[in-house]
Amino acid sequence: MKDERIKKLAGNLLNYSCKLKKGQSLIIEGSEGCKDLIVELVNQAYKIGAVPFVRLGNAEISRAVLKGLDENQAKRMCKYAIDMYKDADAYIGISASNNIFESADVPVDKKNLYSTHYGKPIHIDIRVAKTNWVILRYPNSAFAQLGQMSTESFEDFYFKVCNVDYAQMAKAMKPLSKLMKQTDKVRLVTKNGTDLTFSIKGQNNKICAGECNIPDGEIYTAPIKDSVNGKIHFNVPSPHEGIIHNDITLEFKNGKIVKESSSNTKALTHALNVDDGARYTGEFAFGVNPFITKPMYDILFDEKMAGSIHIAMGNAYEDVPNGNHSQNHWDMVLSMTPENGGGEVYFDDKLIRKDGTFVLKELKGLNFVKP
Repeated sequence: MKDERIKKLAGNLLNYSCKLKKGQSLIIEGSEGCKDLIVELVNQAYKIGAVPFVRLGNAEISRAVLKGLDENQAKRMCKYAIDMYKDADAYIGISASNNIFESADVPVDKKNLYSTHYGKPIHIDIRVAKTNWVILRYPNSAFAQLGQMSTESFEDFYFKVCNVDYAQMAKAMKPLSKLMKQTDKVRLVTKNGTDLTFSIKGQNNKICAGECNIPDGEIYTAPIKDSVNGKIHFNVPSPHEGIIHNDITLEFKNGKIVKESSSNTKALTHALNVDDGARYTGEFAFGVNPFITKPMYDILFDEKMAGSIHIAMGNAYEDVPNGNHSQNHWDMVLSMTPENGGGEVYFDDKLIRKDGTFVLKELKGLNFVKP
């Protein structure tokens, strides 16, 4: 049964997400823990007539490398990899970590060196901007533990969420996309202190239904850079560089974060000070995947939660630019469902979603999407 689900997932990744064609090159990055999927991807890529290149990694080895990293090495790592990424037509990145906290004790300056001289030029400037790419997690016992589920139950949940009918989901998001294009002012309000306003006037938006993330189910835009004002409290735990931040609270003035706090405020401040763009927003999005209803301590899942919104601090995507550039792109999630305190979203002072449920007639299809 699992073999069939892996074959279906591999086919979706190659044909739907990456739109891989004969003669194209594909980079697959993963670890030993997801070898079943990698083997299936390689086999199906060959059947298409494409050229797969596999790069295997390991979190413990990466930690060792990062702890001794200097600027020269980070730049050389980028130099050695950059030609492969420039030549690639598609990219699939698979994570199957046994410990999401593996890099927790890596010094912040080492992480910043890697992000500045390898992560940004390889992944933001080339992979995201130039290839058909998709990233995903792979089920294992550690991931199941984070979700507080048995390994077998988590695998069933995982393949159900990842192999949904994304074409149907995309269709259901079109009315929201249209409304967002017509909107100027957005206001977010919750009982726990959130009251945030910003403009999306004239901004494009992107429907995400299985093309760049698995699982998927979001629609995003980018706030006008200097328009964000007020306060927001994120009630979903936010893993970042091996540290889980709870209760992130941010205060904005004319687009910039002027005050921040979390369960690890020191690490939060370090991340927001990494460069000039890290204190500005690069994304605002709605999560609409009906199968994801609680935090999994993994952003690829959590940002897709039904009834949620998320805002990314840092770099804006090229397809929805707002002029903000950063080596960071940190998604932070606010659930507005009743069990998480509720909340309202207003477009130009008109209520469009209350307590995680869309209230406008043309948007109600998003409340009942059945994959």
